[in-house]
Amino acid sequence: MDKPRISIQLRSLQLPFKKALLTASQMGAEGIEIDLRNDLPAGELSNTGLRQIRKMIVDLNLRVTAASFPTRRGYNVVEQLDQRVEATKKALYLAAKLGTNIVINSVGRIPPDQSGPEWDLLLQVLDDLGRVGMRAGAILAADTGAEDGSVLKSLLDAIPDGSLGVNLNPGQILVNGFSALETTQVLGPFVTHVHATDGVRDLARGRGLETPLGMGSADFPEIVAKLEQFDYRGFFTVAPRDPNTTIGTIQNGIEFLKSLLM
Repeated sequence: MDKPRISIQLRSLQLPFKKALLTASQMGAEGIEIDLRNDLPAGELSNTGLRQIRKMIVDLNLRVTAASFPTRRGYNVVEQLDQRVEATKKALYLAAKLGTNIVINSVGRIPPDQSGPEWDLLLQVLDDLGRVGMRAGAILAADTGAEDGSVLKSLLDAIPDGSLGVNLNPGQILVNGFSALETTQVLGPFVTHVHATDGVRDLARGRGLETPLGMGSADFPEIVAKLEQFDYRGFFTVAPRDPNTTIGTIQNGIEFLKSLLM
């Protein structure tokens, strides 16, 4: 890999927006991931505000490497679907204006029955979002971990090329009982972004647990090697979900990635 491309998910710092930007820069990150629901609500930003934020980011030698737009429900759920889709479209346009071409969200439950109405609805919505994303200059990246990689691949294979990317999330994959390496192999050609997360499977409890990066079961050297086989040139974003994660733990994650990617 030519150069460590390391980013921080701003919301994981649990700081006010401006302070989080400064902290990310001081920690040695090249980029940031912005939450368009909580860090910068997509419908509440004026053009002047957008210009000020872009300048702030550039002045700190940062760039927006991805945006996230978490929704309460997936795109397979009919309830309030129109509002969810319209809000996602706005997020795609805002992400592009911020300088990134990636918006991360869960697409929702992928139906096992590929001949049923729920499957058809999901395909229709993702195709629509894909076409809008191509016009906007940003595409949706499906988060991973909720299902086996082969299930998500079946969805990707059913929609037009370039309509949907993948956010590889090894920690969540492990927490939910799947193989991070196998998922990387299956979804590698579609990966547009990586959440550098880690986890273990706790057999006694029957569920997985998130761990600090580099301290779980995710074989990151092998994951990186597999991604290189697919010519991945995107970012690795430190993105812990545990609200008790300290800034020191996030800094350790950055150093772990630097040692791995140099």
